[in-house]
Amino acid sequence: MGNPRIWGEMKRRGHFLKGFSGRVPYSLLSWVTLAVILFLWYLVTDRGWVSSFVLPSPASLWSEFQVLLTKGYAGKSFTEHILASLFRTFTGLGLGILLGVPLGLLMGSSRVANAVLGPIFSFLRPIPPIAFIPLMILYFGIGEFSKVALIFLAALYYVVLNSSAGVRTVPQDLIRAGLNMGLGRGKLFAKVVFWAALPHIMTGIKTATAISWAIVVAAELIAAQAGLGFMVMDATTFFRVPDVYIGIFVIGLIGVILEAITLAVDRKLLHWMGR
Repeated sequence: MGNPRIWGEMKRRGHFLKGFSGRVPYSLLSWVTLAVILFLWYLVTDRGWVSSFVLPSPASLWSEFQVLLTKGYAGKSFTEHILASLFRTFTGLGLGILLGVPLGLLMGSSRVANAVLGPIFSFLRPIPPIAFIPLMILYFGIGEFSKVALIFLAALYYVVLNSSAGVRTVPQDLIRAGLNMGLGRGKLFAKVVFWAALPHIMTGIKTATAISWAIVVAAELIAAQAGLGFMVMDATTFFRVPDVYIGIFVIGLIGVILEAITLAVDRKLLHWMGR
């Protein structure tokens, strides 16, 4: 049974930690961490410990950000650059989801389809999407289609593989229960298999969303004239360091927003999880 005094002490400490975590919200720790990072950033740039060429000060970045908002970059407004990147991302991601989910469900439910398509996706999955940039230019030129196609390809991998894995992990007890209730093959798939596989599908969609937004920077290397990736690369070429940092920060901020949106959709669709 163990020493009662030790168990009592562990229980007492457990209650203390539980009470402490209840009094201090974890979100507060995140804000404190962010405040500490900003303070250290201000300190090292204000004291001149780091060259402004390497790390601009927060004040200089804020000043340059206001210039971007009013005058834009490379003849286009800052909003146009953001919208261009979002358009390419959501177009490629949307096509990847529309094709990837049905294809993944087919591969998961059909051994023939999995035998035919599985090796193809297994071969393509380890290849970084940016490795296909030369082929995209060769086959589709330097227009918008090649950029969207690159993002589509990146999103398709994750959606297909997670969707097919979701179907294969559906408990057989659920399928037997559906059959015992008289459900036909179509209704069984729509009412049982799909919803049981939905957590895996949503995992694939969340991963594909993050990857698609990251790939947009590489996609905009293909002769783009607008977009956050274009802005970062162009500013790097001309040593406009503040614009590089601003572009990176905005890319990161939008990435956090997209993650929050996908998590909210995930909670809405999978509200029954854990019950």
